[in-house]
Amino acid sequence: MCGLAGEFRFDGQLPDLDALSRISGQMINRGPDAAGMWAAGPIALAHRRLKIMDLAEASGQPMVDPQLGLSLIFNGAIYNYPALRGELEILGYQFFSDGDTEVVLKAYHAWGENMLERMNGMFALAIWERDSQRLFLARDRLGIKPLYLSQTDKRLRFASSLPALLRGGELDTSLNPQALNHYLSFHSVVPAPLTLLNGVTKLPPGHWMRIDARGNQEQKCWWTLNYGARPDEQGLPFEEWQDRVLDSLRSAVKRRNLAAVDVGVLLSGGVDSSLLVALLDEAGARDLKTFTIGFADVGGEAGNEFPYSDLIAEHYGTEHHQLMVPEQDIIAHLPDALTAMSEPMVSHDCIAFYLLSREVSKHCKVVQSGQGADEIFAGYHWYPTVADAEDPVGAYQQAFMDQDFATYRNMVQPAWVQQDYSGEFIREHFSRPGADSGLDRALRLDSTVMLVEDPVKRVDNMTMAWGLEARVPFLDHELVELAARVPGEFKLPGDGKYVLKEAARRMLPAAVIDRPKGYFPVPGLKYLQGETLDWVRDSLTGSSARSRGLFNPDYVDQLLQDPAAHITPLRGSRLWQLAVLELWLDTHRVTPS
Repeated sequence: MCGLAGEFRFDGQLPDLDALSRISGQMINRGPDAAGMWAAGPIALAHRRLKIMDLAEASGQPMVDPQLGLSLIFNGAIYNYPALRGELEILGYQFFSDGDTEVVLKAYHAWGENMLERMNGMFALAIWERDSQRLFLARDRLGIKPLYLSQTDKRLRFASSLPALLRGGELDTSLNPQALNHYLSFHSVVPAPLTLLNGVTKLPPGHWMRIDARGNQEQKCWWTLNYGARPDEQGLPFEEWQDRVLDSLRSAVKRRNLAAVDVGVLLSGGVDSSLLVALLDEAGARDLKTFTIGFADVGGEAGNEFPYSDLIAEHYGTEHHQLMVPEQDIIAHLPDALTAMSEPMVSHDCIAFYLLSREVSKHCKVVQSGQGADEIFAGYHWYPTVADAEDPVGAYQQAFMDQDFATYRNMVQPAWVQQDYSGEFIREHFSRPGADSGLDRALRLDSTVMLVEDPVKRVDNMTMAWGLEARVPFLDHELVELAARVPGEFKLPGDGKYVLKEAARRMLPAAVIDRPKGYFPVPGLKYLQGETLDWVRDSLTGSSARSRGLFNPDYVDQLLQDPAAHITPLRGSRLWQLAVLELWLDTHRVTPS
């Protein structure tokens, strides 16, 4: 994977190459293998490279093709690039490299923005059109790869991470009240184009943007996810849906095994990651490396799933690596995990993915991960409740939102109380066409918004912190579109993901499929105590927090007196949620502008 950055001037000035160098330098972990910068007139592009598809220097970036008048920086992986290359060769294009980067460049010349619909993969990209003096930006369908923007009347800057843009300076770092409401109410999900900072936005998933030398821009949504079976799929038996799901996942896994380096698997021991191992083994992968992480038990809750991951590793003969993380390691590396976050995230899994990625990066450069299966196949506990509710929106809000607006008003200081942005966003999203049932509307919101801004972002940020590329087969757009057409009655039984679990029985031991759904309480984060509690207290009562004036001091005191008594519906700590925001702002030296 890689990190990209650029600056496009609208005011007749040359790009600030020193600022761009700082922005690129902040992303060295995303691309430790090589770096490049290119400038011409009002545009400058920078790139950090992680060599995966093609190890040769010919695939270096920025990639400039003077004959076509195009220059490209690209972060991601296009899994069907060999087929696209074949089409382009038939059209007369000649290639000087063997990877996917040049295919993207020439596909844009051949098909323009319509190339996006032809690509299967994850990507964020920027293409400079020399002759028209326009810049084209695009992001993949499900937002697997990030793209942050900072635009003024003088220039546009963009990068693969928000902290990278901060390093460039000249940025409005004031906090956005709407985004703050989302962060505290919607489980740290801040929907695109918003970020917590007024001076930074993000290109929404499945969107492209074209901007000219005067700063005029056009933006378009090029992909949407619609729910419900097609006419030719009406009445399909359950067994046929199983076949289609397993075949589609098989193709997705096989595509993501494409690399010039070793590919491993993050193996939790659950159905999703175990199925990836089984399908890779079926596809002929040899000497497969698998990795799993565990923590100490907390309050009677198991902190690891080693028995299940061991079962799969032994069954398929993988080279298996266990990582047991003591509490002192969690505390020691929490600041590093906060540094790796492009935006603050409250999930306990962040530190787990950070430490697991550190271990995995010692052994391979690419891993497959099971993120997305719960969102596309209805694996979470709130889906049956929403499906049966007379008020699906209310049921969803009660199950997923960390607090209602009344609690939010009490949590923050009066200056930050405006309106119930999160509640309004959820209601508006549920009302959009393309999904008829409450279940499908909840799945659409989770798959296209929550998934992007929590699990997917978490995996990208924490793996990229160690120069590790994570691939997510369950987010292959063909599989996601198929899952959206599977009837709800084939997803909800058996605690969810029913069609996936029943298809998996053909390949996995029953003990893995029928086990209870796993959950990892991370010591010191859910039940804040000891050194971690002291750290949290300092962050919320120190001079930086007082100067920002975000939170009601009386409410903070109430949380500090009994942290374990204030747990959200998703089993997170309200105190930790407040602390993460202050700690993230401190870590990245964000002060009101």
